[in-house]
Amino acid sequence: MSKFSIINNNFYFGKTNQMKQIEKYIHQIAKLDGTILLLGESGTGKSSLAKHIHQISGRKGEFVEINCGAIPEALIESELFGYTKGAFTGALSKGKKGLIECADGGTVFLDEIAELPLNLQVKLLDVIQNRRVKPIGSNEYIEVDVRFICATNKEIHELVKQGMFREDLYYRINVFPIKLPALRERKEDLYDLIYFITREICNKYGVPTKKNIECCIL
Repeated sequence: MSKFSIINNNFYFGKTNQMKQIEKYIHQIAKLDGTILLLGESGTGKSSLAKHIHQISGRKGEFVEINCGAIPEALIESELFGYTKGAFTGALSKGKKGLIECADGGTVFLDEIAELPLNLQVKLLDVIQNRRVKPIGSNEYIEVDVRFICATNKEIHELVKQGMFREDLYYRINVFPIKLPALRERKEDLYDLIYFITREICNKYGVPTKKNIECCIL
């Protein structure tokens, strides 16, 4: 076993007690269907952790990552739920499958969930509660087997108090909350993180590992 505690070559948990507890907790809930809410500042590894959870979950479907803050508001509903033929002007002639349906049997990672418009939050609530989607222009629901992982760097409970995020949706996505600490709170892991990230970059570009890691650390 590597002394650097590299997990499946894609996520480094580290040596701090807090991260060890998170690692233990993840292995307890990875195979369950309850929604996971990843909290933490930008750069704490929420996206990488979501991928790791999917990999150890046993789910055979795809891991579909959706950045709720990067898709224009006018397009996000059709991207999430899909649409039927001729549903609106500019729609593809054959219709389009939504990203949630594309993840059937797998995992949907909703990054920046706090950016999702209020009018779509109620529709997402229905998907999470009933495991079904209704494409734009259709009167029929499509059943989907998906596991949701959500993430935000905002104080989402404060947004609920301000009426900017639905309380019922908050409770649906907050089944298994995980707060990832900032690097300044886990300085003991800095050396190993440098090793881990440098090794990944070297492997990607076929560069000799040891020399480059020593240069970065020294």
